[in-house]
Amino acid sequence: MKSILAALDFSDVTDGVVAETAVLPRAFGTPLYLLHVEAPEPAFIGYEPSPQSVRDQVAHSVAENRRRAHAIRDELIQQELDAHSITVQGPTGEKILSEAKRLDAGIIVMGSHGHSTMHDLLAGSVTKQMLNHAHCPVLVVPSSPGRSRTD
Repeated sequence: MKSILAALDFSDVTDGVVAETAVLPRAFGTPLYLLHVEAPEPAFIGYEPSPQSVRDQVAHSVAENRRRAHAIRDELIQQELDAHSITVQGPTGEKILSEAKRLDAGIIVMGSHGHSTMHDLLAGSVTKQMLNHAHCPVLVVPSSPGRSRTD
Protein backbone atom coordinates (compact mmCIF):
# COMPACT_ATOMS: atom_id res chain seq x y z
CA MET A 1 0.00 0.00 0.00
CA LYS A 2 1.57 3.27 -1.10
CA SER A 3 -1.00 5.66 0.36
CA ILE A 4 -4.35 6.11 2.10
CA LEU A 5 -7.03 8.36 0.64
CA ALA A 6 -9.75 9.94 2.79
CA ALA A 7 -12.57 11.66 0.91
CA LEU A 8 -13.89 14.64 2.87
CA ASP A 9 -17.17 16.43 2.18
CA PHE A 10 -17.32 18.54 5.38
CA SER A 11 -20.67 17.07 6.41
CA ASP A 12 -21.56 15.64 9.82
CA VAL A 13 -19.64 12.45 9.00
CA THR A 14 -16.29 14.19 8.32
CA ASP A 15 -15.04 13.99 11.91
CA GLY A 16 -15.74 10.25 11.92
CA VAL A 17 -13.92 9.77 8.61
CA VAL A 18 -10.88 11.63 9.93
CA ALA A 19 -10.91 9.68 13.21
CA GLU A 20 -11.16 6.31 11.45
CA THR A 21 -8.54 7.27 8.88
CA ALA A 22 -5.99 8.62 11.37
CA VAL A 23 -5.19 5.15 12.73
CA LEU A 24 -4.27 3.72 9.33
CA PRO A 25 -1.03 5.61 8.56
CA ARG A 26 0.43 4.45 11.86
CA ALA A 27 -0.52 0.83 11.16
CA PHE A 28 0.75 0.77 7.58
CA GLY A 29 3.47 3.45 7.62
CA THR A 30 2.02 5.20 4.58
CA PRO A 31 1.11 8.80 3.78
CA LEU A 32 -2.46 9.98 4.19
CA TYR A 33 -4.12 12.15 1.56
CA LEU A 34 -7.22 14.15 2.46
CA LEU A 35 -9.23 14.77 -0.70
CA HIS A 36 -12.05 17.25 -1.05
CA VAL A 37 -13.90 17.42 -4.37
CA GLU A 38 -15.67 20.66 -5.26
CA ALA A 39 -18.47 20.70 -7.81
CA PRO A 40 -17.44 22.03 -11.19
CA GLU A 41 -17.76 25.80 -11.49
CA PRO A 42 -21.03 26.78 -13.17
CA ALA A 43 -19.39 28.48 -16.14
CA PHE A 44 -22.55 28.95 -18.14
CA ILE A 45 -26.19 29.47 -17.36
CA GLY A 46 -28.01 28.88 -20.58
CA TYR A 47 -25.64 30.33 -23.16
CA GLU A 48 -24.41 33.28 -21.10
CA PRO A 49 -21.51 33.32 -18.65
CA SER A 50 -22.71 32.92 -15.08
CA PRO A 51 -23.13 36.15 -13.12
CA GLN A 52 -20.06 37.42 -11.29
CA SER A 53 -21.87 36.95 -7.97
CA VAL A 54 -22.20 33.20 -8.66
CA ARG A 55 -18.52 32.92 -9.59
CA ASP A 56 -17.56 34.88 -6.47
CA GLN A 57 -19.70 32.63 -4.26
CA VAL A 58 -18.13 29.49 -5.76
CA ALA A 59 -14.61 30.92 -5.32
CA HIS A 60 -15.37 31.75 -1.68
CA SER A 61 -16.71 28.22 -1.06
CA VAL A 62 -13.66 26.61 -2.67
CA ALA A 63 -11.29 28.77 -0.62
CA GLU A 64 -13.16 28.04 2.62
CA ASN A 65 -13.19 24.29 2.02
CA ARG A 66 -9.50 24.33 1.10
CA ARG A 67 -8.82 26.15 4.39
CA ARG A 68 -10.83 23.51 6.28
CA ALA A 69 -8.91 20.67 4.62
CA HIS A 70 -5.58 22.34 5.46
CA ALA A 71 -6.66 22.75 9.09
CA ILE A 72 -7.47 19.04 9.35
CA ARG A 73 -4.16 18.19 7.65
CA ASP A 74 -2.28 20.44 10.10
CA GLU A 75 -3.95 18.71 13.08
CA LEU A 76 -2.86 15.32 11.72
CA ILE A 77 0.68 16.56 11.12
CA GLN A 78 0.77 17.66 14.78
CA GLN A 79 -0.06 14.03 15.60
CA GLU A 80 3.11 13.15 13.66
CA LEU A 81 1.31 11.74 10.64
CA ASP A 82 2.48 12.18 7.05
CA ALA A 83 -0.68 14.01 5.97
CA HIS A 84 -1.44 15.99 2.80
CA SER A 85 -4.55 17.76 1.52
CA ILE A 86 -5.82 17.98 -2.03
CA THR A 87 -8.77 19.99 -3.35
CA VAL A 88 -10.00 19.41 -6.90
CA GLN A 89 -13.09 20.34 -8.90
CA GLY A 90 -15.21 17.97 -10.95
CA PRO A 91 -17.62 15.06 -10.68
CA THR A 92 -17.12 13.68 -7.16
CA GLY A 93 -17.00 9.96 -7.89
CA GLU A 94 -14.78 10.28 -10.93
CA LYS A 95 -12.33 12.55 -9.12
CA ILE A 96 -12.07 10.27 -6.09
CA LEU A 97 -11.40 7.28 -8.34
CA SER A 98 -8.81 9.09 -10.44
CA GLU A 99 -6.97 10.50 -7.40
CA ALA A 100 -7.00 7.06 -5.73
CA LYS A 101 -5.42 5.57 -8.83
CA ARG A 102 -2.91 8.42 -9.23
CA LEU A 103 -1.82 8.12 -5.58
CA ASP A 104 -1.83 4.29 -5.71
CA ALA A 105 -4.14 4.27 -2.71
CA GLY A 106 -4.39 0.99 -0.87
CA ILE A 107 -7.71 2.04 0.68
CA ILE A 108 -10.30 4.78 0.28
CA VAL A 109 -12.06 6.00 3.43
CA MET A 110 -15.29 7.92 3.02
CA GLY A 111 -18.50 8.72 4.83
CA SER A 112 -22.00 7.51 4.19
CA HIS A 113 -24.89 9.87 4.79
CA GLY A 114 -27.46 7.17 5.41
CA HIS A 115 -29.77 8.36 2.64
CA SER A 116 -32.66 6.13 1.72
CA THR A 117 -32.57 3.71 -1.17
CA MET A 118 -35.01 6.00 -3.03
CA HIS A 119 -32.60 8.93 -2.68
CA ASP A 120 -29.71 6.81 -3.97
CA LEU A 121 -31.84 5.61 -6.89
CA LEU A 122 -32.81 9.15 -7.92
CA ALA A 123 -29.64 11.06 -7.07
CA GLY A 124 -27.04 8.32 -7.30
CA SER A 125 -24.57 7.43 -4.61
CA VAL A 126 -20.88 8.26 -4.58
CA THR A 127 -20.39 5.48 -2.03
CA LYS A 128 -22.00 2.96 -4.37
CA GLN A 129 -19.82 4.21 -7.23
CA MET A 130 -16.70 3.68 -5.09
CA LEU A 131 -17.79 0.20 -4.04
CA ASN A 132 -18.44 -0.78 -7.66
CA HIS A 133 -15.42 0.81 -9.36
CA ALA A 134 -12.56 1.39 -6.92
CA HIS A 135 -9.36 -0.55 -7.55
CA CYS A 136 -8.81 -0.93 -3.80
CA PRO A 137 -10.87 -1.59 -0.65
CA VAL A 138 -13.31 1.10 0.47
CA LEU A 139 -13.98 1.76 4.15
CA VAL A 140 -17.37 3.43 4.63
CA VAL A 141 -17.90 5.34 7.87
CA PRO A 142 -21.61 5.71 8.74
CA SER A 143 -23.02 9.14 9.50
CA SER A 144 -24.18 7.97 12.92
CA PRO A 145 -22.52 4.91 14.46
CA GLY A 146 -25.01 2.10 14.91
CA ARG A 147 -27.61 3.81 12.72
CA SER A 148 -29.05 1.75 9.91
CA ARG A 149 -30.38 3.09 6.64
CA THR A 150 -34.06 3.77 6.39
CA ASP A 151 -35.87 2.91 3.18
